[in-house]
Amino acid sequence: MIINTGQRTDIPAFYGRWFLNRLQAGFVCVRNPYNPSQVSRYRLSPDVVDCIGFCTKNPLPMLPHLDRLQDYGQYWYVSITPYGRDLEPNVPDKHLLLDAFRQLSQKVGKLRVGWRYDPILLTDRYTPEYHLRAFRTMAEALAGFTDTVVISFVDCYPKVLQNFPELQAVPRAVRPQLGQELVRIAADCGMGLRTCAEGDELAPYGADCSGCMKLSDYERAIGKTLLAPKRKGARAECACYLGCDIGGYSTCRHFCRYCYANGSRQEVLAKCRQHDPESPFLIGNYQEGDQIHDVPQKSWVEPELSLFP
Repeated sequence: MIINTGQRTDIPAFYGRWFLNRLQAGFVCVRNPYNPSQVSRYRLSPDVVDCIGFCTKNPLPMLPHLDRLQDYGQYWYVSITPYGRDLEPNVPDKHLLLDAFRQLSQKVGKLRVGWRYDPILLTDRYTPEYHLRAFRTMAEALAGFTDTVVISFVDCYPKVLQNFPELQAVPRAVRPQLGQELVRIAADCGMGLRTCAEGDELAPYGADCSGCMKLSDYERAIGKTLLAPKRKGARAECACYLGCDIGGYSTCRHFCRYCYANGSRQEVLAKCRQHDPESPFLIGNYQEGDQIHDVPQKSWVEPELSLFP
């Protein structure tokens, strides 16, 4: 089965020690974000975990520890966007991240690493022209180290607007024109461009609109066919194979203003103070009244055909 780490927070950037401790312990506990007394406990044995999906803005802290993952299948998305500290206060310098991406690709293989250039948002500073220049510069720097780049246009969720009230959606008239150019630049650099939960709007221009974290991505990363059960997307417009996320909302200290997973800064800081690298939980520990459910797990790898009974 597949364990995900990146829908709710950035574990490689901020919680690498905890994550490695959980691999050593062989299990992890995850609270239901909508009913915290319900706890899912996952085994983290490579016998049942076929692949671990990472999504991070900063893989640097994990690079020295990749040997700890050698028994696991893995697929990484690294988000590198063109914004400054006005929108991404705690994200490291982009030149460092581009170099980290290249190092990661060299260590795990380019079929196991994808680039995310999302979300795309527009301001007086971050114009369509700015995005095209920045995207080309980054794509050229990553050419040969991945064959996949994912884009999306920012979603103005109510939770996002709490931290970014002046945010506006990218106009419908701009999206096809900008997307078409991004597809072309990506192709020039040997990458296929995918969209994340954007429908088929950019399909006529050559974008892959079938999903950005598909089962086939995991299969390609591990070189095996997975007989996975059918699962609905995380959102109605999402076709990706997600679930079993071991992170927690409002725990990412990048404090990106457009983030959908964080509440207020005060909420994030309060939760981070409850983090214990030795705990089975990302935040806090066991509590009275916890209802712990051991999630049924088994490998989804298709058994190889044998000539012998």
